[in-house]
Amino acid sequence: MQDDGGDENFHLWGIDATTPSSAARDLTPFPGAKAQNVVTNKRFPDQLLVGINKRDPTQFDMYRCTLATGTEDESFEVREAIVMNPADSSTAADSSTTVRVRDSAGDEWRDLVTFPYGEEGNMVEFARDGKSVLALSTLGRETQALALVRAVSFNYARTERRFFDKELEADFRALEAAAPGGAEEAGGTVSPLFVSQPALLEYKLAKMEDVRITARDGRSSSSRLPREEARLELVAYLTRADSDAPTPLVLLVHGGPWARDGWGFNAMAQWMANRGYAVLQVNYRGSSGYGKSFLHKGDKQWGVGDMQHDLSDAVAWAVREGIAREDRVCIFGGSYGGYATLAGMTFTPELYACGVDIVGPSNIKTLLDSIPPYWGPLRNDMLLKAGEGKKRGEEEEEDPPPPPHAPPPLSQIGDVDNDADFNQKISPLFHGANDPRVKQAEADQIAFSMAAKRIPVEYVLYPDEGHGFARPANRIDFNGRTEEFLAKHLGGRAEAFEPPEGATATFPLETRSFEYEPAQVVY
Repeated sequence: MQDDGGDENFHLWGIDATTPSSAARDLTPFPGAKAQNVVTNKRFPDQLLVGINKRDPTQFDMYRCTLATGTEDESFEVREAIVMNPADSSTAADSSTTVRVRDSAGDEWRDLVTFPYGEEGNMVEFARDGKSVLALSTLGRETQALALVRAVSFNYARTERRFFDKELEADFRALEAAAPGGAEEAGGTVSPLFVSQPALLEYKLAKMEDVRITARDGRSSSSRLPREEARLELVAYLTRADSDAPTPLVLLVHGGPWARDGWGFNAMAQWMANRGYAVLQVNYRGSSGYGKSFLHKGDKQWGVGDMQHDLSDAVAWAVREGIAREDRVCIFGGSYGGYATLAGMTFTPELYACGVDIVGPSNIKTLLDSIPPYWGPLRNDMLLKAGEGKKRGEEEEEDPPPPPHAPPPLSQIGDVDNDADFNQKISPLFHGANDPRVKQAEADQIAFSMAAKRIPVEYVLYPDEGHGFARPANRIDFNGRTEEFLAKHLGGRAEAFEPPEGATATFPLETRSFEYEPAQVVY
């Protein structure tokens, strides 16, 4: 899969991996269309299924693609589909999801199950009898459940496994024991296959710890303590520099926000630890993977509510535990993490010495007004989580008053035009001009407003990148500029920086005018 300059209109490409001189072929050569949902099956080694929105940019039709010729056709049976019910639906709650099935290509679709807003679930596979299905569902429970399993894994802080098949467990334990750091003796014969990242073997990596941070409020959905004693527990990951003394801290905020950080190798955390910083990654409320209650505790809490308080509480914990220097904390994030960066520096500037915003939005309203057309069915769901969406039947209810001093839920970060004290901390903004999710206008509108008020800000734009930086030269350029910035404001180590050959960094604030395509109108 490859897009064009970060526009996320991915095309499916094919190549003969056994022939060095083989040329790549575009199997979905449709201008402006996006390919996704690629499905392969070992019973059909010369074919695959792929979803393409060439007929309607808001919808993806499934096609069968023959690899040898690259031709697509629709002459196969789709027996299962997932429908996002829009805000004006008369048959289901706003932003609910319905799984539909049919017996054959000539039969009518029928609803199998509907997951109301706040519930999660999907069909996994048809059962062998052809009359029943395996499905994941949170209906009637806090986390998703699946029937008919041999083993199940959980990932609260690290991956844990529970086996229901003793033979499978014995095989897994033998592999686990033979792994580096495990026992030397293992049942059966175990032979190494490969090292996934051999270039790392010559380096000493910093240890990542999973830690628990208690939020200032709320009851943990997983806690067994009495209600009056329970507090919301946040799972976080700490990677420390080679020092027992407090060091500068980088609070690395994940995007999404409906995603999560996990335990394991993280290149950015290792890089920053090498430069002398502790790195803290927090699964704040609203993160996925901790049950539906924890996920929806983040609803309408973007930037100004409990989601941001969790980040503030994490900083306080790191200072209290002797990990971080109180006067040397940077908030750093991409996408939603970039929004949280701007929010942290605006509403809690006393906590941070500096911040780094990567492809972050600055105004939720303009963000949602310019999302890609194929995100149209998700727009109300995003509104329900981020700000002003309503579920079916809520239109007549009176909204509760906002908390004291809370800005409107869909307002931009701060009031650059009228607030003289807005964001006095220096923050570089990094953005890709082709970003289809968070348009360049999100960076423009805040950077130019700050510059007009003589508020220090650095704005770096990569014209051939999208929602993140893919080209190696641009990644090195971003890393070098970021490293210099952190060294200046936090005091860590930095290599001498020279823009690499091939990097395309531009600086819109250093030009008298800068033109860009206007944000698209949402479907």
